[in-house]
Amino acid sequence: MEPDLLAPLFAPLTTLRGVGPTLAALLKRACGGERVIDLLFHLPESFIDRRERLSLRALVPGKMATVAVEVVRIEPPANARQPTKAIVGDGTGFRELVFFKGFPRAKLLPGAKVLVSGKVDERGNMVHPDHIFPLDQADRLPGVEPVWGLTAGLFAWQLRRPVAEALDRIPDLPEWHDPALLTREAWPGFADALRDLHAPPAPPPPLLRRRLAYDELLAGQVALALVRRRVRERPGRALLGDGALRRKALAAFGHRLTPAQTESLREIDADLAAPRRMLRLLQGDVGSGKTLVAILAMLRAVEAGAQAALLAPTEVLAQQHFRTLERIAPVPAALFTGSIKGAARARVLAGLADGSIPLIVGTHALFQEKVEYHDLALAVIDEQHRFGVDQRLLMGRKGATADVLVMTATPIPRTLLLTQWGEMQVSLLSGKPAGRKPVRTTLHSLATLPDVTDAVARALEGGARVYWVCPLVAESELLDVAAAEARFATLHERFHGAVGLAHGRQEGAVREAALADFAAGRTRVLVATTVIEVGVDVPEASVMVVEHAERFGLAQLHQLRGRVGRGREASFCLLLHDDGLSDIAKRRLLLLRDTEDGFRIADEDFRLRGGGDLLGTRQSGLPGWRLADPVEDEGLLHMAGRDAEVLLQRDPRLVSDRGRAVRVLLKLFERTAAMRTLHSG
Repeated sequence: MEPDLLAPLFAPLTTLRGVGPTLAALLKRACGGERVIDLLFHLPESFIDRRERLSLRALVPGKMATVAVEVVRIEPPANARQPTKAIVGDGTGFRELVFFKGFPRAKLLPGAKVLVSGKVDERGNMVHPDHIFPLDQADRLPGVEPVWGLTAGLFAWQLRRPVAEALDRIPDLPEWHDPALLTREAWPGFADALRDLHAPPAPPPPLLRRRLAYDELLAGQVALALVRRRVRERPGRALLGDGALRRKALAAFGHRLTPAQTESLREIDADLAAPRRMLRLLQGDVGSGKTLVAILAMLRAVEAGAQAALLAPTEVLAQQHFRTLERIAPVPAALFTGSIKGAARARVLAGLADGSIPLIVGTHALFQEKVEYHDLALAVIDEQHRFGVDQRLLMGRKGATADVLVMTATPIPRTLLLTQWGEMQVSLLSGKPAGRKPVRTTLHSLATLPDVTDAVARALEGGARVYWVCPLVAESELLDVAAAEARFATLHERFHGAVGLAHGRQEGAVREAALADFAAGRTRVLVATTVIEVGVDVPEASVMVVEHAERFGLAQLHQLRGRVGRGREASFCLLLHDDGLSDIAKRRLLLLRDTEDGFRIADEDFRLRGGGDLLGTRQSGLPGWRLADPVEDEGLLHMAGRDAEVLLQRDPRLVSDRGRAVRVLLKLFERTAAMRTLHSG
């Protein structure tokens, strides 16, 4: 029944009357989809109230106005660049209706009485009014007009008819909310809320948007709760060890675990020992020691007679992890990436298949079809923020009962944990391991670049090594590279052979050679793009210079700063910025200057810019949400989480009347993983 019930909403836009391929393409560009539901979820951004009738004398420049007037005369243009003007009056004064093109001659004949609505310019006139109707057809003027987001070539009038027909397509849906909640919040039904937003009889109250936002948030929270339950119920196996390999690894590491590392490892061990599959997020600040915790978890799997794999997003980071494993792991470990070919590749594949390689580190190549494991018991995924819920669940498929541990050095605010990572248990690593030095962060105008270069020269004379990170330029990696190459040229002119260059468009071997030269001290300044954001560990580096810091996300700047402060020397981070920063940009950089607490930085940046930047991308806003903004609607999000929990406690299979209605809600918002969970049992 459910697919048939919602079928009209998931039909193509071209099934709406008057919507051909050309208009459908424009609508798709504006509303982000090609189905009726996408148009319905393309809510108006604002509303124009045209109900009040004003006199010409009462018009206010810059405001919208609706006036009943009589056309006095028409003033034709003196030349092609001049507008045509209709002089109109109403007994309180006279004004001009100005048209640079498309003069509506039939409507504005001298003596005609018309209703005009539009924006008043600084002279009190109207340039190209939005609506002109004969007075005896005044009822055709929309009293409150929605303003939708448009795209090039699409006009508001082209949306009105398709939206109206789409609203008529909404079937009689069951109510999925608790009646007490609807009464308390004074919320209308789902369909009524959509109708009153797209075709409002009066300026819609905020409660309509809150109703629809809550619909989407509840669908998300129920979906996550169902997926979480599926994870908890999945059969796994207990991984128990005697701790012998761990003790050897810690002895090779040379430092004791911090209290936070000990607690996180205790939580992970409890999951590994349980007879169900683990799905845990290890969330730690830059330099908090996540990698060591992950390696010790992997050694528990090896102690239990199985294998463990660590998946990194880049070859640079995979190689970094492999070097750490080689240094402290008391059992064989191997590296597997796309660039490993021939006999070396064959040896690794054979070792994974026969079990002689118990520990493996690599990129996504680890999960290709041809890679077979003897007995994979634990998959560790590092810095893969772009994995969705389904993908994270599938990462363990190379082992029939493999546990999954996801690591992130980007502290994730509670709101994002609830929406994007809510199916996972969370371990939190706070603080820094012994030996980590604080990093002094300072802000500098780009106008002081010569002074900054002189300071770098003094640091080099004192034996320092320096990262110099070049700016993000719009959305173009080519421009980023050009900026890096230009800075490399100027620094090379001053410091000669002491300067290296690393960026994402170099051949892998060239980039690796540049990183290796810097790590070995053969070069002392490394000019780079954000390829050094993660996975580069040079304890001797004590200075980080970032150009145009205002163009980076705070999380990214925090990661870059984490590349220094790893050795014995005092460390410094110099953030260079344009003059004339916006207030938000200034607040963000001052926050970074004043704290090294990544969790505080993440929460504040999330509120200032939204979640996109937090995930290492350059956009703001939180991906995947159409009607809700989990930042603005944080209170609703927590409410939806509690509601979902209570609902599933009472009705875990969603078979009650409300449960069946919530199934419709899940389908409406396309929570496919949750639907599969319900259908599969």
